[in-house]
Amino acid sequence: MQVTPEPGEAPAPAPAGSRSARGDRNNTVDVFDTTLRDGAQFEGISLSVDDKLRIAEQLDHLGVRWIEGGYPQANPKDAEFFKRAPDQLDLKTSTLVAFGSTRKPAGKSDSDPTLKALVEAGTSTACIVGKSWDFHVTEALGTTLDEGVAMVQDSVKFLRAAGLRVFFDAEHCFDGYKANPEFVLRVLEGAVMEGAECVVLCDTNGGSLPHEVQRITAEVVEHFGDDVQVGIHTQNDTGCAVANSIAAVVGGATHLQGTVNGYGERTGNANLMTCIPNLELKMGIPCLPEGNITRLTAVSRHVSELVNLPPHSADPYVGASAFAHKGGLHTSGLGKAGNKTYEHVDPAAIGNHTRVLVSDLGGRAGMQMKAEEFGVSLDAQASAQVAQTVNDLEARGYVFEAADASLELLMRRATGWNPDDFRVESYRVSSYHREGEVAPGSGIELTNEATVKLWIGDDRRIAVGEGNGPVNALDSALRTALNGHFPALNDIHLVDYRVRVLDTAIGTEAVTRVLIESSNGDDSWFTVGVSENVIEASWMALTDGIRFGLLHHA
Repeated sequence: MQVTPEPGEAPAPAPAGSRSARGDRNNTVDVFDTTLRDGAQFEGISLSVDDKLRIAEQLDHLGVRWIEGGYPQANPKDAEFFKRAPDQLDLKTSTLVAFGSTRKPAGKSDSDPTLKALVEAGTSTACIVGKSWDFHVTEALGTTLDEGVAMVQDSVKFLRAAGLRVFFDAEHCFDGYKANPEFVLRVLEGAVMEGAECVVLCDTNGGSLPHEVQRITAEVVEHFGDDVQVGIHTQNDTGCAVANSIAAVVGGATHLQGTVNGYGERTGNANLMTCIPNLELKMGIPCLPEGNITRLTAVSRHVSELVNLPPHSADPYVGASAFAHKGGLHTSGLGKAGNKTYEHVDPAAIGNHTRVLVSDLGGRAGMQMKAEEFGVSLDAQASAQVAQTVNDLEARGYVFEAADASLELLMRRATGWNPDDFRVESYRVSSYHREGEVAPGSGIELTNEATVKLWIGDDRRIAVGEGNGPVNALDSALRTALNGHFPALNDIHLVDYRVRVLDTAIGTEAVTRVLIESSNGDDSWFTVGVSENVIEASWMALTDGIRFGLLHHA
């Protein structure tokens, strides 16, 4: 990558073929998303046809230029996707692309099943992959270099004759260029001569580094001039997929392939959720329709739900932790001078937001910022009091950065707030095993029963609940006792329960931390409890979760 000069220093000459040397080619980059094909090869992802249709809708909402729908000849699901897409996808900004490969060695294009499937897929555009590394042609395919070029030429010619626009993915391009640049250029020239409008340089093994990618891309761009668009497709095996993509754009590439959240085979593909804001916000190169970049975070998280993988909180730009601040120095700076002190861009630009994580590393300023986020008014004295309380509680095992709901209740109590919803008098829970009374393995040997006594105003309520565990029994008893008084309770449910044993060296006497996630169907919130008794820790988190839900969702 080029080094930015110091103020007053003359900029270094642009490399031959770079964007600045070539007039920026309208200063735009076409985004080609391959989540539905390459991204689907990520370990743990298995997409149904319905999943693929919903993801395509999100990609169109984001505004990518091209959506690679899959390999129609590879499996029945992809074939069905292309069959259903015309009627079930109403694409506003994106164009669907079918993926395939060149004809086989010594084969004929007009009888090749892969090429035939591309024509029958019903898309206007096809992207085919072919070998550009001489080693792969002679060793993996077992054919001559001349035949390797002919396979590419014949395939592009066949698809163009069928009326399709054609992109060509040059597989192993960077490895091939390092070994035999003349052959790589022969392959690319063959594709261009037969009508391919974009040649995509692929770092298939993911082993190249940014300086190599920029140099090779610039040389290919310089070779073709303005006659053909050059693209980039990178894998993340060295952790450089995003950097390599940016380097290629600096080298003159104007077509960028990648996936949502970096999903892809092995260690993944270039993460478009990082590439796009780097290009748009840092380099001023448009990739999406104007204003659409604000949809980036929402699309990232929506797709993560559709592929059934948790969002990676540390992802740049769109991650939940991307603009989260924990240290007292950072939060103090944010409070005094605003976001620019410790945030490299405005998080709202990509649909994200600043978060202050309250912990024993934070101070009064961070506490006040967090209170403002909650809509709680804390004066200086109350902020100092809450900060000290948080320090003391975290020393005992609490973790408030993961339990915003418990923290908000703590802050409200510091202002004198006293919930008048219900007051707990006592609770009791028992678990007993009736040895020999039921058949082993029947699942009913262990019985859990809880009794809760509480007050709602002047009304004393006693309720009993049963459950498949002590926490479930307590939840049941508490809900029975509150039944009829709080309609919003019907929508509040416990959706996740996590236990962590602290100080494991002391065995069963160790302190236990419980995190509970609750939801009303639209929003979710976390509460925490800590105690030497796992039931007590669970009860703290459980009652906080219900109190928070009643407070905000009545």
